[in-house]
This record gives sequence, structure tokens and C-alpha cells, in this order.
Amino acid sequence: MQKEEPAASRVREVIEGAQEGTARLFVSIVNIGEVYYRVGKLQNQKEADSVLKDLYLLPIEIVSADDDTVLEAARLKMKHVLSYADAFAAVTAQQKDAILLTGDPELLALKRSMKIEKLQRQAA
Repeated sequence: MQKEEPAASRVREVIEGAQEGTARLFVSIVNIGEVYYRVGKLQNQKEADSVLKDLYLLPIEIVSADDDTVLEAARLKMKHVLSYADAFAAVTAQQKDAILLTGDPELLALKRSMKIEKLQRQAA
């Protein structure tokens, strides 16, 4: 976990802000699926189910992927080198006029066209 600092601390701060009502948080259902898949693949489905349950307890609005969102994510992916899930994260932030928190270099490349806060990690 230490290698995830200070990014993990910043994420905790933002979640606390949402709990206090000073911030609103959003995540695409596609990104929830990505977290579920990754935890399940790296650990097991039971752990993925547990993480999913914990995610649903957080003060985060889960945003559905309607037709317009799917096509907008596809258009973004056509123009930029990023994963399909990252495209949904970016489109969700744009639709909600929110700041995207990320340390992902592919998403950071979009900083000229959207609001992004870079999450820092300690060097390995």
C-alpha cells in the first residue's frame, strides 16, 4: 500500500469530502466492472464480490452506460490511445463536469480537453 501513497491518501480525502457533503463523486458502471474483473482475476470471485459490496457502500454515484455514453466513449477511443474502460472514465467525468482523478498516463494526455487531477505515487 505504501507505494500507492500519496495517491491513496488523496482518494481517501475525496471520499471523506463526499461523506461530508462537500464533494460529489461519480464512476461509470463500466469502471466498476473493470475493478470487479481485475480483483477477481488477480485474487478470486469471492474477493471481487467483497470489493464490489464495499464500493456500493461508498458515497459514489454509479453512472449507467447509455447508448450516447457508449458511442462517446468509442469516439474518444478512436482519437486517443487509451483503454475502453479509460474512455468511459473520461466521458463520465466530462458528462458530469467533474475532475477526473488519475495517475494513468493515457488519461493524463487528455488534460488539455478536460479537467484532470494527477494522482502521484511514490517512485519504485
